[in-house]
Amino acid sequence: MTLSELPLHTPAVVDSVQDLHANDAIARRLRELGFVKGEEVRLVAKGPVGGEPLLVQVGFTRFALRISEAKRIVIDTAGKESRA
Repeated sequence: MTLSELPLHTPAVVDSVQDLHANDAIARRLRELGFVKGEEVRLVAKGPVGGEPLLVQVGFTRFALRISEAKRIVIDTAGKESRA
């Protein structure tokens, strides 16, 4: 599952960030922002127009991401309980 598919307020853990090509600057930047394996993440809100941008919390920091960026972040929800 990717971060863009995660239901609102459902806790998950980052598994990986997908590189679309060699030296993928967007994937590298996402990892620099904290989207690394094992980090807890949740989708906090969706924008009013087309559901974009997505307000995402990773650790204790919140970011606005495009859906195309969130689709690169592979997550795991196994073992996580909903804390809505």
